[in-house]
Amino acid sequence: MDAYSLQAMTQMINAKKIEDIAKQVSDAIPPSLKSMATDLEDKTKTIVQRKLSQLDVVTREEFDVQTQVLLKTREKLAELEAKLAEVEAQLAENKSSE
Repeated sequence: MDAYSLQAMTQMINAKKIEDIAKQVSDAIPPSLKSMATDLEDKTKTIVQRKLSQLDVVTREEFDVQTQVLLKTREKLAELEAKLAEVEAQLAENKSSE
């Protein structure tokens, strides 16, 4: 099956039909199995959260703040490098004129 045929077939299946199929499958799952899946999901989340809290990581907010600090620091460093180059040029000019 080529890419065009696959695309055409995909277009024939509309989103509503997919939703209906998903609902039918979900409704067919026994409640006890749904409960087990929910329990498994909850326990997995708890374990993952516990393990992540043990890692030496930062929050996204803290990362974004530090990124902004780094950008400002880089800008300041560029300014200072330009000023230093200017001062060095002036010193070199004064030495050559002596």
